[in-house]
Amino acid sequence: MVKDLFARIQDNKGPLGKWASQAEGYYVFPKLEGDLGPRMKFHGKEILNWSINDYLGLANHPEIRKADAEAAQQWGAAYPMGARMMSGHTTYHEQLQNELAAFVQKEAAYLLNFGYQGMVSIIDALVTKNDIIVYDVDSHACIIDGVRLHMGKRFTYKHNDLESMEKNLQRATKMAEETGGGILFITEGVFGMRGQQGKLKEIVEMKKKYNFRLLVDDAHGFGTLGKTGAGAGEEQGCQEGIDVYFSTFAKSMASIGAFVAADKDIIDYLKYNLRSQMFAKSLPMIQTIGALKRLEMLRTMPELKNKLWENVNALQNGLKEKGFNIGDTNTCVTPVYLEGSIPEAMVMVNDLRENYGIFLSIVVYPVIPKGIILLRMIPTASHTMQDIEDTLAAFEAIREKLVNGTYKKLAEANVENVE
Repeated sequence: MVKDLFARIQDNKGPLGKWASQAEGYYVFPKLEGDLGPRMKFHGKEILNWSINDYLGLANHPEIRKADAEAAQQWGAAYPMGARMMSGHTTYHEQLQNELAAFVQKEAAYLLNFGYQGMVSIIDALVTKNDIIVYDVDSHACIIDGVRLHMGKRFTYKHNDLESMEKNLQRATKMAEETGGGILFITEGVFGMRGQQGKLKEIVEMKKKYNFRLLVDDAHGFGTLGKTGAGAGEEQGCQEGIDVYFSTFAKSMASIGAFVAADKDIIDYLKYNLRSQMFAKSLPMIQTIGALKRLEMLRTMPELKNKLWENVNALQNGLKEKGFNIGDTNTCVTPVYLEGSIPEAMVMVNDLRENYGIFLSIVVYPVIPKGIILLRMIPTASHTMQDIEDTLAAFEAIREKLVNGTYKKLAEANVENVE
């Protein structure tokens, strides 16, 4: 008997979907209202927002708002129509690519409509079934999904573990010798949950011993790390050793879109083989011209990054001084690790939002191990020292309630157990 395709969906909503009836609209798919920034509205109340990736505070910057508005006025939302290869190519797209390539110290760059879509397609284009992929087990979902398309062998290494990297490079080398293929090594410049930089310098050093090409997703490093803001490779002094550099406009650039940069021959190949771009409408002019303005500000206004790091250091040092576990983050991403169940986490977040006016991202199983609650904060250049002091005080209060069992009792009384 043929089963109804949807029967599985009715019976199993998935590890996150099973919480939908209790979580949707508040814990997941929340509606933030008002101008983007540290102070917004949630369910009619003002909240202190630590949950947007607007690192440099550009999202609501008057110069950015002006540039976006003028681009919309001149070009509208549709221009250009069609895919880049057919009818959607402009001088502005070329200009942005050239400026991005120069900024991240690569020969050439190519624009992508979306970061997630772009990374999936980059991986697909770079490898054949004879090639081997080696990647970090904690890689972002866009990397995981790109690897899933690969019809050849792939190996994961333990997160940021040099010994595991080398072991899997040895396995990949042996396999590639049998298949006649090559090796693509994938890591992130900054891991967005834990906040650690990828071990780029050490990985580049391994290229002296093993023959592989390196692809780096630097979504959280671009604009925040390095002397000029060119990212984790610049920060670690090994940008030249990154063969394919990728970043999105959705973080420091406060927009949408992405780009990939590499040697010109690699970019020329990708231009004609990235299926997600070949068959997709070109990045609209509003985003293209807006990105040019944002990149100009990244280059010419170092005070934005300086203010960001002033806030990052104040928040992270304050948390550590008060005894909170923020792991080994060495970037702007600020995780706080606590012990507790998913129901306890839901009660805690409700308390933070309703009684302390603090809005942040909560991460639970299956993204992290069971029994761990990760509260992730993204400091920005727009936050103030008062914002940080208010948040530290709130964190001390919620920790006490978690430790003394207050949240557990409330969870048992109010949260339906669906585990």
